[in-house]
Amino acid sequence: MKIKRFEDIQAWQEARILTNMIYEAVRSNKNFDRDLRFKGQITAAGVSTMSNTAEGFDSQSNIEFIKFLIYSRRSCSEVKSHLYVALDQKYIRKEIFDEIYKQAVKVKELIGGFIRYLRNSKRRT
Repeated sequence: MKIKRFEDIQAWQEARILTNMIYEAVRSNKNFDRDLRFKGQITAAGVSTMSNTAEGFDSQSNIEFIKFLIYSRRSCSEVKSHLYVALDQKYIRKEIFDEIYKQAVKVKELIGGFIRYLRNSKRRT
């Protein structure tokens, strides 16, 4: 499938699912409201995973696109770290942690695969 817009990128699609999962977890537990800074950090990390992929899509080269995908992958790692805080502070149950963490792993793997593809692509250097 040819990618014509950022919405066609599977990593972006799965990052959108991840972001929605984070927002649902935050909405479902009012304990997040007592920790507004953390609530903002975990949601921002999810959004950043999506946004950097979208922003990188409009890069003028694969090298620049890869740079944004690396930012996206880092944000996904940040989500994973924040999930441990949310679990430890009992903002989320272990089952929710496992679901969101599994989605974050999937997103990171897709981003990594896309980076490898772009590094091997001769089209946009």
